[in-house]
Amino acid sequence: MTNNPADPTGPGRLATPTPHLRTTSPGPAPATRTFAMRFTSTPRGARLARHLVAVRLDAWGVPCGTDDHDAIVLIVAELTANAVLHGNVPGRDVHLRLALLPTASRFATVRVEVTDTRGERVPPRPVDFRPETPAAGETGRGLLPVAALATRWDWHPRPDGPGKTVWSEYEIAAGRVAS
Repeated sequence: MTNNPADPTGPGRLATPTPHLRTTSPGPAPATRTFAMRFTSTPRGARLARHLVAVRLDAWGVPCGTDDHDAIVLIVAELTANAVLHGNVPGRDVHLRLALLPTASRFATVRVEVTDTRGERVPPRPVDFRPETPAAGETGRGLLPVAALATRWDWHPRPDGPGKTVWSEYEIAAGRVAS
C-alpha cells in the first residue's frame, strides 16, 4: 500500500467530517432542509442518532452550545430512547427524520419524527398526558422533557406498516438560524 499525498483520507490526514452536510448549491438556503436515517433499535443506535442530529443542526446554522440546539438534541435523545425501550421489535430499525422548516412567521420550525414498528405500545396523547413522578433512578421520565421543551408533539400510526411515529416540533426565532 502506498501513501498518496493527494488522497485527503490517507494515513496521517484527517478527512473533513462534514462536507456532505453542506447545501449543494452556493445560492440561498433551501426552503426546507431534511435529514432522514434508519438506526438499529439499540441504545447504541439511539446514541448515534443523537450525535448525528447534533452535527446536522450545527451544519444547518443552529450552533452547538445554544439553547435551541441543546433542546432539540434532548428531544431527539428522548424520542429515540423511548423508541428503543418501548418500540423495540427485534430485527427492526428505528427511523429518524429531522426537518428545518421556515414558516411565514418570524420563526423556523424544527420537526423531529421517530418511527418504530411496535404499534400496540403507544404513548398518551398530549391532551391526556399526565406527568408522573418517576421512580428513583434514571428512567421513568417518559415524555416529560419533550412536553416541556417542544412547541407541539403527538403521535400517529405508521402509514406504511405496523408501528407508530412520535413527532415533536420546536420553534426557533428565524434570526437565530444562520443561513
